[in-house]
Amino acid sequence: MTHSFTQCTSAAGSSKLTSPKLSTRLSLALLALAVASSTAFAAPKTHFKVAWTIYAGWMPWDYGARKGIVKKWGDKYGIKIDVVQLNDYVESINQYSAGSFDGCVMTNMDALTIPAAGGVDSTAVIIGDYSNGNDGIVSKSAKSMKELKGQKINLVEYSVSHYLLERGLASAGLNAKAVKTINTSDADIVSAFNSPSMKNVVTWNPQLGEVKKAPNATLLFDSSKIPGEIIDMMVVNTQTLKDNPKLGKALSGAWYEIMGIMAKNDAKGVEARTLMAKASGTSLKEYQSQLATTKMFYTAAEAQKFTEDPKLIATMGEVSKFSFSHGLLGSKAKSDGFIGMTFPTGKTLGNTKNTKLRFTSEYMKQAAEGKL
Repeated sequence: MTHSFTQCTSAAGSSKLTSPKLSTRLSLALLALAVASSTAFAAPKTHFKVAWTIYAGWMPWDYGARKGIVKKWGDKYGIKIDVVQLNDYVESINQYSAGSFDGCVMTNMDALTIPAAGGVDSTAVIIGDYSNGNDGIVSKSAKSMKELKGQKINLVEYSVSHYLLERGLASAGLNAKAVKTINTSDADIVSAFNSPSMKNVVTWNPQLGEVKKAPNATLLFDSSKIPGEIIDMMVVNTQTLKDNPKLGKALSGAWYEIMGIMAKNDAKGVEARTLMAKASGTSLKEYQSQLATTKMFYTAAEAQKFTEDPKLIATMGEVSKFSFSHGLLGSKAKSDGFIGMTFPTGKTLGNTKNTKLRFTSEYMKQAAEGKL
């Protein structure tokens, strides 16, 4: 559920006065009003919005919102957080980049190629998981990656699906030019794959689970072949986070409380996963099979370790190369190092004068140490 609010402003007019005393009083009154207005303007923000879309690793946000866990942590820090579902993944990131949301769930590559490439300085506050089979290439005609040569592939172009496709093609000795990609919204890909004309798709769960059920469907390649490269994160506008660190604390506190619930096999854990499954339009059994192909970081310590691992820097280097090769780093990019990135260890990648993507383990560390 979302809430809207209206901020009211007032303007003060002036009159031509001849009395010095009245002029002085008016000046003092206007000065007081200006100070009050300045103080009000500088007041910390207390109402935030984060966007999410349906995906196995992001369903916990919906559960946390429905069960009041996000509200509980927001209340602890004196802020309000609206958790808003959007139906189209790319559109959710576009809206975040345009300033409609303070935070948004997205992958590491999409964080680089959409907000960062668009000049929006963003910070990955929570590393929630990485895809370990949750993204895949499915065909109704080919039985191997090599057989895709010359064929059309439907996917969300320039997303992690595109990245996975090229990694899969490379494993078969093929390059990107070996196939023709057709941009297809994640919201439409399942229904489209059921049509006779569409033969090949690249998608993620829960859509992946559905397309694999199609007659003669074969899973050719999935993200378990490239573990740790497709990372799912909660990204927040860097300036917003800097001005309002309580947002990072509240989001992290809520997230790891939810993780603690869903990781268990007790009644509460089963209930949580059942509700997540229902909200994603699938069964508990199917949702648990999706979780099996998702490397969830159920503890903050796990997430912190992954975020501080130097391998993350190497991964982002590969992602930058892919992105640059497709012109996804912006028209001004002359190399794959055009956009600067920072990491928890103090290491940097790319142009430090154009830093637009930051990975922090600060809030995960606080959660791990029980300091939230």
